[in-house]
Amino acid sequence: MSCSNPRQTRFVSSLLLPLALLAAPLLRGQQPNETTVGVLAGLLAAADARHFDAAALREALSHSDPAIRRQGALAAGRIGDPAALDLLFPILNDSLPGVQSAAAFALGLLKDARAVAPLLQLIRSVPSTDQRAPQREAVTAIAKISGDEGTRALSDIIAGGSPEAATPVINAALLEAWRLGPRAPITQLVRFADATDPQTRWPALYSLARLRAAPGAAALIRGLRDGDPQIRTVAARGISKALLDSARIDVRGAIDGLRPLLDDRDPHIRINALRALASFRDSSLAGAVVPGAADRDIGVAVQAETTLGVLRGSAAIEALRARLTSSVFAVKRQALIALAQADSTAGVTAAAAVTGDADWRWRSVAAEAFGAARARDRLEAQLADPDGRVVAQALQALQRIVPAADSALLARAHALITHADPAVRSVAADLLARHPSTDDVDLLVAAYTRAEGDPFNDARLSAVSALGAIAAASPSGRLRVATKFISVLPRPDDYLVRRLAADTLPDTRDAWGPAMPIATGRTVADYRDVARRWLAPALGGTNPHIFIETDRGTLEIELLPAEAPLTVAAFINLVDRRYFDGTRWHRVVPNFVVQDGDPRGDGWGGPGGGFVLRDEINPLRYQTGSVGMALSGPDTGGSQYFITHSAQPHLDGTYTIFGRVTGGSTVLDAIGQGDRIRSIHR
Repeated sequence: MSCSNPRQTRFVSSLLLPLALLAAPLLRGQQPNETTVGVLAGLLAAADARHFDAAALREALSHSDPAIRRQGALAAGRIGDPAALDLLFPILNDSLPGVQSAAAFALGLLKDARAVAPLLQLIRSVPSTDQRAPQREAVTAIAKISGDEGTRALSDIIAGGSPEAATPVINAALLEAWRLGPRAPITQLVRFADATDPQTRWPALYSLARLRAAPGAAALIRGLRDGDPQIRTVAARGISKALLDSARIDVRGAIDGLRPLLDDRDPHIRINALRALASFRDSSLAGAVVPGAADRDIGVAVQAETTLGVLRGSAAIEALRARLTSSVFAVKRQALIALAQADSTAGVTAAAAVTGDADWRWRSVAAEAFGAARARDRLEAQLADPDGRVVAQALQALQRIVPAADSALLARAHALITHADPAVRSVAADLLARHPSTDDVDLLVAAYTRAEGDPFNDARLSAVSALGAIAAASPSGRLRVATKFISVLPRPDDYLVRRLAADTLPDTRDAWGPAMPIATGRTVADYRDVARRWLAPALGGTNPHIFIETDRGTLEIELLPAEAPLTVAAFINLVDRRYFDGTRWHRVVPNFVVQDGDPRGDGWGGPGGGFVLRDEINPLRYQTGSVGMALSGPDTGGSQYFITHSAQPHLDGTYTIFGRVTGGSTVLDAIGQGDRIRSIHR
């Protein structure tokens, strides 16, 4: 599981305060009565099952307590049924801004063009001097809706503004414009990129960087020398040789702007500058990058090693060889992989030295290095490793470097589809899907059946995808899948399997029925318990805290049940079981995220036993120290979570935020991949 290329004030945006605070809940300081608990539990049950319960939503949205009205709006958006539109439109005019904001946010989740006009009305209902969270949330919703209506509305908002006096709504529109993709108003974004106010320049440059828009390249280069560190950060992240080439701009100006940033006081800026320099693939830049490999900030050091691997050349190779002696797992790991990329012969030799290590992690790193060196023979030898985690890593590397038409790798997949490790079987099924063959139907059906007892469902999902590829390839394939799989096996209990089957195997829609509503496995008593123990107290102002004791220090996390009650309840349950104690940060991406929660330690694992969380997307923004739920697709949450190093607006509204760092923030940047979590406790 992973968050995709996952990301101001330190913990709470000054622009977008937590909306629960704006609702001024009447429950503060009170014990919830059972009637209130029942209303909240009904909302939790409906949202969790993705079941449109008009009566429950109507009751909540008309409740006297604004905190409950807000919960009703969030539930309506999460359920995803357009029938909620008529319930949400009236509360855009609620008396409290927190409820208005939640209604606008929910309409953004529904992504129905009919909501654009009411959202615009909310924006225009107050003068620019009175624009607050509801108006900004309406802008975000319009951007999410996009399409003809959303694109036109957002473009008109930006076009009507002035770089000299941008309003909060204009700034929000600039920040969200990247969501429009190729239809974004690039010319208007460039117009605001040199605004006097950095709070206007930054969102304009952010969207230009996300869009990789050639007309914005010159503005990004200018941003490298900006006095505002937030702007230098986003400018450095947006610069790449591909962008400059598309804009037909000489690279020397950008390189001259990036070099000083390697010594910037802010390590996040140093990291982004190193990433940008890697895109030039110019070995003459290695000399400027080498000092970064010894940086005191581990994120900078690891990114410098990564960049040296891409730049190559003698200076890079010499520096990477020196880092192989490091006692820090994250540093030595990246040096080994980067050396393999810079010099395949040297990298293979170095990686071969750890293939016999007793620690499976080093054998897995060797597979990563062999993949970087494209050493197929070495990877194929690792397919016999006794640890499935190493085999899965090697097979994934082979999947990346071996052409799809290679029949030898297909033979490997046929053999490994029966492997004991579910991750190996998942990758093997993905490889079979590259060559859809009716001859593989029986093998894949057997793999699907075996995967029913796995601790995670990836192998089962991959088998369904491969069967879908076979059915789509030919009429005979569709018939064989229908007779050997769909008509023989019972409707799966796993909602994710049913949803994937409905998308890839249309015949299952008739045989298995609709994917929703979801059988969540929770009882009414379960939902009432969550509402009573966690949600109602949070609406009254009381949030639980947990402490993550790591090798680098302790992080204090405030959990946010008002934003993600079921996620928080499940996480606390795992904490109380000491589930996380002794695990390691299995994924760390400098100036992006640290990620934990996998007992396997390789990113594939979870609690097992059918444990899965539906997304509880909420209006909070990803800032420094935001805690989010890692996913491998919608509604696939489990035990893996991540914490952002810095603001990551592109994650907003996609990954559930359920906590934030409130203590030990300096520890966050000190964490390296492989560092241990001693314990997580309340």
